[in-house]
Amino acid sequence: MKTKPVLGITLGDATGIGSELAVKALQMADIRKLATWVIIGDERVLGQGQSITGETLPYRKIESTEQIDNVDDVYFIDLNNLSPDEYTLGQLSAVSGKATGETLEYVVKLAQDKHLDGFVFAPINKGALHNGGYHFQDELHFFASLLNCKEGFSEINVMDDLWFTRVTSHIPLKQVSDFIKKERVGRIIRFAHDTLTKVGFENPRIVVAALNPHAGDSGLLGMEEIEEITPAIKEAQEQGINVDGPFPADTIFLRLNTQPFDSLVSMYHDQAQTGMKLLGFNKGVTVSGGLPVVITTPAHGTAFDIAGQGRANPGAMEHAMKLAVKLAGY
Repeated sequence: MKTKPVLGITLGDATGIGSELAVKALQMADIRKLATWVIIGDERVLGQGQSITGETLPYRKIESTEQIDNVDDVYFIDLNNLSPDEYTLGQLSAVSGKATGETLEYVVKLAQDKHLDGFVFAPINKGALHNGGYHFQDELHFFASLLNCKEGFSEINVMDDLWFTRVTSHIPLKQVSDFIKKERVGRIIRFAHDTLTKVGFENPRIVVAALNPHAGDSGLLGMEEIEEITPAIKEAQEQGINVDGPFPADTIFLRLNTQPFDSLVSMYHDQAQTGMKLLGFNKGVTVSGGLPVVITTPAHGTAFDIAGQGRANPGAMEHAMKLAVKLAGY
């Protein structure tokens, strides 16, 4: 029986801080010993990360995971699909986006075929991915397409023991209210409950954010709370789910001081992301939830403004790697 998982790591968008994060995180003995790590990407990009950090990362090159013979080594599969001569650090690149997409396709297939117990991907750039030919709303929908998943998946953010889900994600703000429907809100509440239960929470405490200022002020500032959100919450309560709300978004994080919760269901992306990142920017992790493959990534982006400077904090990458181990059942 395996004592630890075999997990993949991709280097993210090569024009950002991904290779730097991977090298820094794998310098730490406590991270390395958690899993057998298999880095997947272009060896020249990994070399870029070592050059930026000034750190050497020992690894063994293999052609396939079948060649793994020592669970304590770090391994590397070289796809040889991107030269640093083809892009500039800190600048959006369709070439890098294309290579990012190819790498993610490769690693998803490995995990789908059970050659990996899951994977962690360093930050990617959605614009570069799109310009590189991968025309998806976001990486979650890209993964879902590769795994032939039509429904039941959602992005989750995790910071320590707080889990965040949202009714809408990567869409224009002006479209958000069109998606705030009872059925959709209820589905995300149940998704949050089921996800937390699976990872070990007993009767997880869930709070739901309102959409409008002051939770709609009894309908004066919008009817979504009355017509869609509250009915969804009441239905979930009747199903035995420990959920409450909707609460005004501008004070919902203050409830952590008086009424601690395990999960927050927000109505749109920045509603929860802003508070989460203020609580701990370098601890946040994004999980591609509801898919048959364990997938995590740092909750921050590619940080073009500091790419190549050696200043990137690997904290969120480390947390993403630790959470992948936990989600893989180890």
